[in-house]
Amino acid sequence: MKIIVVSDTHMPKKGKILPVRLTEELATADRIIHAGDWQTPEVYNQLKKYGQIDGVCGNTDNEQMRRIVPDKKALTIEGFKIGIVHGHGTGKTTEKRAAESFSEKMDCIIFGHSHIPYLRYVNKTLLFNPGSVMDKRKMPYFSFGILTLSDYIHAEFIFFS
Repeated sequence: MKIIVVSDTHMPKKGKILPVRLTEELATADRIIHAGDWQTPEVYNQLKKYGQIDGVCGNTDNEQMRRIVPDKKALTIEGFKIGIVHGHGTGKTTEKRAAESFSEKMDCIIFGHSHIPYLRYVNKTLLFNPGSVMDKRKMPYFSFGILTLSDYIHAEFIFFS
């Protein structure tokens, strides 16, 4: 199973349409996960055209988005427990907040907020931040992620300019 993972799209502030590099991958995806900071339902509606979408709210999402998606979500896909959270808050790093977001053991936690691609195992849980397809901030490239689920979880970044 191929899952496209995005976060921090900040649409329409950072753009009105999804990047071509992303839509190329979306066309072959089985599922889509968004880790928050959509801002408005516009990006939700664009992504929905490509298939099943799961996501959570981020700290910049408007009330309309908050009615569509929850603050955090736990899924079981192909036997893997996958948590989704944006990762915003205070007092800890974004990664620590994400890692501590679920009381139940997760195989993978997808998060965003920092706009910085991140891929690391912590206590046998894969933490995965895809970066941002629309707002790279200080990063050299825009990015999103692909999770491939088979006998194990394979995560990779797609970087583009």
